[in-house]
Order: sequence, then structure tokens, then C-alpha cells
Amino acid sequence: MSMTTILAELFGTLILVLLGDAVVANVILNKTKGNSSGWIVIASGWAFAVAVPVYMFGSVSGAHFNPAVTLALAVVGKFPWANVPMYLVAQFVGAFLGAGLVLISYYNHFEETEDKATKLGVFCTSPEIRNPKFNFATEFIGTFIFVFAMLGITAHPFVEGVQPFVIGVLVWAIGLSLGGPTGYAINPARDLGPRLMHYLLPVPNKGGSDWGYAWIPVVAPILGAILGALLYVSIF
Repeated sequence: MSMTTILAELFGTLILVLLGDAVVANVILNKTKGNSSGWIVIASGWAFAVAVPVYMFGSVSGAHFNPAVTLALAVVGKFPWANVPMYLVAQFVGAFLGAGLVLISYYNHFEETEDKATKLGVFCTSPEIRNPKFNFATEFIGTFIFVFAMLGITAHPFVEGVQPFVIGVLVWAIGLSLGGPTGYAINPARDLGPRLMHYLLPVPNKGGSDWGYAWIPVVAPILGAILGALLYVSIF
């Protein structure tokens, strides 16, 4: 595994989180151009945030950008276990740095926003109704569908060349359909890296980082992704 491959995962995840968290900031922070523009803007922004780095780095690293994807592919023999640790490190570091760039870009708007939960919501997910069993199930189902469908999309040559676009559409669909209860992390690095950034850096007048919930968008996506991969390869 080359350094170029590792850097592709790092920068790909950085771009994903930068664009994804930034669209959330644009919608929910005060005095932005996109303030209150709604959920469809957030879901669309996240879809584009996934598709762009997949186009950029898919041929370099496989464009995982998600520890749940990396682990699921390793479990079903589609990715070497020896490469897993460096991929996970690159993904978490990229997510952390991407969130830091969002903080810099929207710093004045964090200052203008009073609600502490809103500020945290720029960085990481939280449930609208806190019920750990159902929150876990939502993240599990969303990531199961993501990996199951992603394997199908990338398995057939009839979508070759447009796969990154279709994967973006998949993320868009998950956000619009399953994103309402928890904010659809479906990616441990996307949630944990920015949450750590919120905890460590001087976000203006921030509150807590909700560590009591943080295990759900890490564990549920990993388990959902593994089941999705196992089911796909066992059938197809």
C-alpha cells in the first residue's frame, strides 16, 4: 500500500466532511446565506460531498472514506486486512481536519448562534427523539442499505463510469428517506472525527459533545455495513 493511497483516503474523507458539515452549517447557523433552507439542501449537499471525492480518488484508493465500508469489505474478503489500520487512521484524521476547516469557515456564524445543540449539530449527529434502541436500529438499517446497494452498484459494468454519481444518489436517497430520526451518520469517521473536533477546539460558547450518544453512530454503522456486505456476497 503506497502513501498515495493513504493520502487519497485522508483527503477524500477530508473533502467529504468539509463539504458535508459545511452544508449543515450553512443551513442551521445564524446569518448565513443558506439559513433555514431546509433538509433537502442538507441531504443534497451531503450527496454531492460523497460523490465528488469518489470521482477524485476512486481509482486510487477505492474511495472508502468510511471505516464501516473498509471493515465490511475486509470481512467479506474484498479488501486486505493488512491495509485496514492505515485506512481507518487516514479516514479519522481526514474527518477531524475537515471539521476544523468548517469551524474556520463559519466561525463568525458560530458566534452569532446561541443554541449549543445547533452548534454541535454542525459537527456530528444526534437523534430527534432519543431512544437508543431505535436510534441504533436507524443507523444500522441506513448503513446496511448503503453497503448492500453500493456493492450492487459497483458490481455491474453497465454503470461503470457513473458509479460515483449513482453512489451520490444513494446517499441522497438515504438522507431524504432515513435521515430524519438520527441525521444518518452511516459513517463512524464522519461522526466521531468532527465530534472530537467540537470537543477539543474553541467553538464559540459551545456545550457538551454528547459522548453518551457517540457510540451509536460508530457501532451501528459498522455492524450494519458488515451484515449488508455478508448478505450481498452470500446471494449475488
